[in-house]
Amino acid sequence: MRRIGFGSRGVVRFAVPSSQDNPPIVGFDELAMPQFDSLYNFAGWLVHNRTDAEDLVQETYLKALRSFASFQPGTNFRAWMFRILRNTFLSSRSTLAQRMTVEIDSEDTIPVLPVTSATPESLLIEHLGKNAVQNAIEQLPVIFREVLLLCDVEGASYREISEILSIPVGTVMSRLARARKAVRESLRSGHVDGVLARDLR
Repeated sequence: MRRIGFGSRGVVRFAVPSSQDNPPIVGFDELAMPQFDSLYNFAGWLVHNRTDAEDLVQETYLKALRSFASFQPGTNFRAWMFRILRNTFLSSRSTLAQRMTVEIDSEDTIPVLPVTSATPESLLIEHLGKNAVQNAIEQLPVIFREVLLLCDVEGASYREISEILSIPVGTVMSRLARARKAVRESLRSGHVDGVLARDLR
């Protein structure tokens, strides 16, 4: 799947602090650095600002490094990193509650299609104009946007998303269904704001 990136960026260098007092933890770089592009992309969608996204990822890596001793080998490291990034984002946004407030009526009644290698949304992302897709996704409330991005852009499974967001798998599925419907309808109609407001009431 072609990655939909937030804006354009140059090379962002992340330096893990190293000193005699705080030596780098063996194995952290090997596990963490391959996650950088995905984490940066996800951060960009959350904060809508390149500098803030870089800061968010930097802080995520620092927190992950400090907490790496508590990571349980054999568990999902990618989900662990995404969870740290999201929690860092939540704790750094004093107005987040206002932006995330949305009525969620009967989430479990939304019909959910099984995940396949190519969802209708992933095909739209591949073939429709990048700006139109970005505008549609950016209009989603955070709680729907993050589920859609993790599944259809980052390729995370329902279980991974459940771990990252600390919500039940059923809630992941219902939020994803609503987000997909809103994006699909907005792209078809060309009226992003009105459709998303209606579908997510």
